[in-house]
Amino acid sequence: MTTSPPRSDAPWDLSFLRVGALTAAVAAAIAVPVVGLVTGWDDAVGVLGGAVVVTAFFVVSGVVVAWAGRINDSFTLPAALGAFFVKALVLFAVLDALPEDGWLDVVTLAWTVVVGALLWSAVHLRWVWTRQIYYVPPPAPPATGGDPRPPENRAGRG
Repeated sequence: MTTSPPRSDAPWDLSFLRVGALTAAVAAAIAVPVVGLVTGWDDAVGVLGGAVVVTAFFVVSGVVVAWAGRINDSFTLPAALGAFFVKALVLFAVLDALPEDGWLDVVTLAWTVVVGALLWSAVHLRWVWTRQIYYVPPPAPPATGGDPRPPENRAGRG
């Protein structure tokens, strides 16, 4: 008879999405006007579109994995892979539907997706490396109002 490990009541932390979205917004706010002035506004729209695509990808993945993890930790990998597969299919369909010489430069969008994914990955890695993440349930907080010493050290020595 196999018993499952006890579930933690700790919520899944999605605060990296806020940091990643802010970083992507700042990078896009700088890159869009620069690219627009240097190479053209169809390229700038491609940069903006790429930033939106990457941000949407990371947000959807984070939410799906957190949702699956609340149900059972073993569902997180299939949820992540399934979400990636669906997002890739949608992205390929959208890119295929775009006209080659339209208002959006598809090559610039594709390169922005690559650079944006690397940027988001770096932000996410830094977020993980700087968080205090427990691999076991965290210790209980100390009791308030009592003697902070362990019971064996409370008795006075004569």
